[in-house]
Amino acid sequence: MVVQAFYLAQTTVSVDRKVARNPLLHIASNVRRNIKIKNAKDNMKTFLTIILTSFLGLTAFSTGQIPDKIIYKGKTYKLHCNPLESYFDKNPDKRPKSEIKSTALWRGYVATFKIKNKQLFLKDIKVMVSGGNFCKKWKSVIREVFPNQKEIKIDWFTGLLVLPYGKLKNYVHMGYGSTYEKYILIELDKGNFIKEKKFDYNQYEEFKEKQFQAFKKTDEYNKIKKELQKETDSDEFIDTFLKDFVINYTTKILTDE
Repeated sequence: MVVQAFYLAQTTVSVDRKVARNPLLHIASNVRRNIKIKNAKDNMKTFLTIILTSFLGLTAFSTGQIPDKIIYKGKTYKLHCNPLESYFDKNPDKRPKSEIKSTALWRGYVATFKIKNKQLFLKDIKVMVSGGNFCKKWKSVIREVFPNQKEIKIDWFTGLLVLPYGKLKNYVHMGYGSTYEKYILIELDKGNFIKEKKFDYNQYEEFKEKQFQAFKKTDEYNKIKKELQKETDSDEFIDTFLKDFVINYTTKILTDE
């Protein structure tokens, strides 16, 4: 993966979490000052990696992250996306505070979701707290974040949920970069189930290629690419990177092949 290679470069990158959730141009003007790297070519690649992941609503994690969870058809899966983040972006005072900071959990919490009656609901939110004798334990804070609400439908989320499962194919010490034997992809519109697709690893990689080719025909692709061309004239580099993240910034399954 292109993304893996860039993050394995010997770089020193510092990205403020607030900056990482701001619009692309604001990120571009701030993050550039936080990159320290000798090679100019790698500097540009690292810079574009940061602004791209930021623009797509991802944090530029340099550590593998503890994922959220989702209960789907009676089974619990890892969730390689974070549906609560867009809510906390708009309601920063609601973001739960964790006593323990971990590089493996920059967002500060682990949420558990459940699809019930073809709708996405929040089941719990937990944060790490001290359990004494240098131990850690998990504490539920869902009633602090959403008081007086029995059922919390995630009706603000439109996009694709990625549920990896099976054997670990390749471990990547960055974000959700690790790959797995099998995948379930679920399309949601305002928290409502639209469709699902199941893949093995090779099928998932093939799907991402087809999804990217379909995305290239959209206005959103042209908009993102136009912004990135201000930073590099390498269309090949931009397309390779965007293809790697296609699931994160497309909100629908664009191909049924």
